[in-house]
Amino acid sequence: DDISLILMDIQMPVMDGITATKKIRKINRYVPVIVQTAYAMEGIKEMAIKAGCSDFITKPLKPEILTGKINQYIH
Repeated sequence: DDISLILMDIQMPVMDGITATKKIRKINRYVPVIVQTAYAMEGIKEMAIKAGCSDFITKPLKPEILTGKINQYIH
């Protein structure tokens, strides 16, 4: 309950970020999940949003874009 925001990578060693987000959404529908990935293939953003991600950014991360997204969701 005290998590304010999740930065989720798409490609992780044990579980991919889409699956992880779906599991998180079963527990918490409201925490913002910003997916970040270097794999910006066509359709990935749509899959992430459909899975419950709040937003999507590509790597390499630009500090001003990342902080802008975080500020958008953290009040």
